[in-house]
Amino acid sequence: MSQTESDLGFASDEDVPISYMTRTRDWYLALGYGNPYRWAHYAEVPFAPLRKPLAQMTVALLTTASPFDPSKGEQGIGAAYNAEAKFYKVYAGDVRQDHDVRISHVAIDRKNTTMEDSNTWFPLPALRAAEAAGRIGSLAPNFIGIPTNRSQRHTIDVDCPEVLRRCQAEGVEAVVLVPNCPVCHQTLSLVARYLEAAGISTVLLACAKDIVEYCGVPRAMFSDFPLGNAAGKPNDPASQAATLELAFRTLESAPAARTTVQSPQRWSASHAWKQDYSNVARVSPQEFARLRSENDRAKEAAKALRADQLS
Repeated sequence: MSQTESDLGFASDEDVPISYMTRTRDWYLALGYGNPYRWAHYAEVPFAPLRKPLAQMTVALLTTASPFDPSKGEQGIGAAYNAEAKFYKVYAGDVRQDHDVRISHVAIDRKNTTMEDSNTWFPLPALRAAEAAGRIGSLAPNFIGIPTNRSQRHTIDVDCPEVLRRCQAEGVEAVVLVPNCPVCHQTLSLVARYLEAAGISTVLLACAKDIVEYCGVPRAMFSDFPLGNAAGKPNDPASQAATLELAFRTLESAPAARTTVQSPQRWSASHAWKQDYSNVARVSPQEFARLRSENDRAKEAAKALRADQLS
């Protein structure tokens, strides 16, 4: 940065949202996999305006987090990616109960966050507080868990109709969606589009801005935080409450489809963390060879688990 730019208070040129689609493509090419992934992309985006005040609406929480199962290996604070913890069918949970749902099964930013506070990816307590305060009319009886699926066809043809069926059965009028990894962001973008086309208003809490905007969502509330923190900073209730409130305001005030609102919160004073996620420039050829081997094993484990769960 030049002295003039510094004097003017400009931010660094690197202090911009991460291009997760580019990082993911380059990462898998570096691992030796050809045929880069084709991300979902639409020109037209459905939009369902709120039909009444949010304080009178039934709101549902949608998540890609996975229920904790101690038989499926390490899933705790700082856990490595764990394919055994993946799930492949839509599930639901009673919002009046507490739930231990985790994100060790997805590709979040493990260097800059530790998965120590589930409120950063599963804002059910914050939604209960919003209901108690009258900010929303009521919570739907169940939250809905949606599998992170690289197959857009399976998400659209199988998972989306099931999510819509569950929402309609519980009188859901608006939905808050909270993804985690890059593919999670695509999955819930597809779900948001499907629900919106059926008349249910949605807002997606995103950390991967490029993926949700490329897919085309009705409303996104973007936090420039490491993946896995779309609902606010860990161990920071004020950040989490502010994040959810901004999502509500986005839901209420978006004038048209493709509305993205960016949170004013910053992860830290430095933007250096943005250089870490799937950055091929920071990994040696030897490390890539090891990672390729690990990835192949994880893919086989996930393939077997998927076949078992869907059988």
